[in-house]
Amino acid sequence: MPNWPHSPPHRSIEPGTYMVTCGTYNKVPYFSKPDRFDYLTEKLFEHARRYEWELQAWSVMANHYHFIGFSRKSDALGDFISSLHTETARYVNSLDQMQNRKVWYQYWDSHITYQKSYYARLKYVHNNPVYHGIVPVSENYTWCSAGWFNMHGESAFKRTVESFKIDGLKIPDEF
Repeated sequence: MPNWPHSPPHRSIEPGTYMVTCGTYNKVPYFSKPDRFDYLTEKLFEHARRYEWELQAWSVMANHYHFIGFSRKSDALGDFISSLHTETARYVNSLDQMQNRKVWYQYWDSHITYQKSYYARLKYVHNNPVYHGIVPVSENYTWCSAGWFNMHGESAFKRTVESFKIDGLKIPDEF
């Protein structure tokens, strides 16, 4: 399958676990207010359920988001992201009284097939608000799974995830 030069390749053709990163157009922080964070996070979960994705980690910021999710379907990711982006773009455009403004840029997906890669990416998503300087401790950031993971994750699993280094990961995250 050839790569198109204008966008990242989306090879999500097999069921499994994926890490997904999505950014707003020109990195504009369209979701910079608590009600907008709430809306985007709520819609992320709603569309994940609709397209039969099990979210395992998430982090929603003003101009991008990351999630790790699992699907048993082979063709669900593109429709999931398209539907989510259409609905959330209409929402912020309505709030800002802008018609047909481009809100989302594109998304990057990575099929996770190696257990150690999964652990490192899980840690990365949980720590993304700290990476971007939004909060000093990710567990205190409302729109991220780190707090949930800290409260509900098994101690041994949390220690395993925290033991992984994330500085060598190659993830599009220049937001």
